[in-house]
Amino acid sequence: MTDVLQDIFSATSRRMEDYIQLIEIDPLYRLRFDNGVEFLPTKDADSMKKQMENWIVGSFKGYEKYLKCEKKKYDAIIPCLRAPYHSWMSYFSLRILRSIPRLDAHISLFSQLGRYFKDPDMRVAFCFQAKYLGMSPWQCPGIFSILSFIEHQGGVFHVKGGMNRLSQAMAKVIEEDKGMIHLSTPVEKIIFENRKATGAQLANGEIIKGDHVIINADFAYAMDQLVDEGRRRKYTREKLHKGNVDDISRFYRLSEDPSFYIQNASITDDALAPPGKSALYVLVPTPNNKSGIDWKKRKESFKELILNLVEEKGGLKDLRNHIEVMKVVTPLDWEKGENVFLGATFNLAHSIDQMLIFRPHNRFEEFDNCYLVGGGIHPGSGLPTIYESGNITAKLIMERDGVKVNWS
Repeated sequence: MTDVLQDIFSATSRRMEDYIQLIEIDPLYRLRFDNGVEFLPTKDADSMKKQMENWIVGSFKGYEKYLKCEKKKYDAIIPCLRAPYHSWMSYFSLRILRSIPRLDAHISLFSQLGRYFKDPDMRVAFCFQAKYLGMSPWQCPGIFSILSFIEHQGGVFHVKGGMNRLSQAMAKVIEEDKGMIHLSTPVEKIIFENRKATGAQLANGEIIKGDHVIINADFAYAMDQLVDEGRRRKYTREKLHKGNVDDISRFYRLSEDPSFYIQNASITDDALAPPGKSALYVLVPTPNNKSGIDWKKRKESFKELILNLVEEKGGLKDLRNHIEVMKVVTPLDWEKGENVFLGATFNLAHSIDQMLIFRPHNRFEEFDNCYLVGGGIHPGSGLPTIYESGNITAKLIMERDGVKVNWS
């Protein structure tokens, strides 16, 4: 992630470190399995060897092979994700041709990890990152084995003060370059002249014109709500429903024994909570709102189920008696409160038929003078890739305005 942030902040005279502080976390995280095994991945090779050999004899050799092979895949694939794809000719570039032998698109992520680890739990320890994409390791393409490699090779970092500091820092960059940011200014719809995007109409009726129109709202929401149905040819309402992420299980139901992720960033950053207290974050994968789940009725009972699991399996005994403030956000809240289509926060899936040229393009193919950024756009969801989509879009606009861009 630091490489992406360095690219973003290189546009100003100040260095990234002048805006935000990154704190490296090691061990990377703690994994706890139902059989009682705990695994704390770390960049310390000696510790990794001791942990892995105590868990499964011979597994560290698989880990060394994993680091070596995934480094080659990373070096081949990352350049492909930093370039736009607007036509089939994009696939004949040298960077794509070099990456083909390492794509592993024909197998699942879980199967791909089987090349290094035979034990199912050991594989899960290196492929649970598929949930970053809103996918199951058994459905996610093998190409995404680079996700865990990025963490093991490059480390895991916390932004001091919280992730919002990144947005605040980028706002400073915009203001330094004499840009203006209008907050609490909802957009009602995009304005067009024939097939050309020319501006936006605000909720108060005001029309803002622009040389370039960039849409950074949730892609499916933007198509469904900000662009008139009659103007859309490719992304009709019917196709948006079909293309959005189904759910973690394809059964559209809540699990009675769900996996969950807990973060207590206050251990790393004492600025996130009052002295002596913690700000806990618990993430639970659920179906999107195609499920028909009545979250108004199920919210309370599901919350209690998760609290039980956090206390029992997460090791946070008696957690309920220590909670002072709690906020529960459901897929319904995401859809109604944050304009996320179907409450699907991970946006479009990352299957092969929704990647690269098959994903909505950074220079939007439906309309002239219209650009897209965000998780539903190439190269995909996840914070670094979302920022990379902005990087690609910025370069496309520069290129259109006659500025020479180095895509390598």
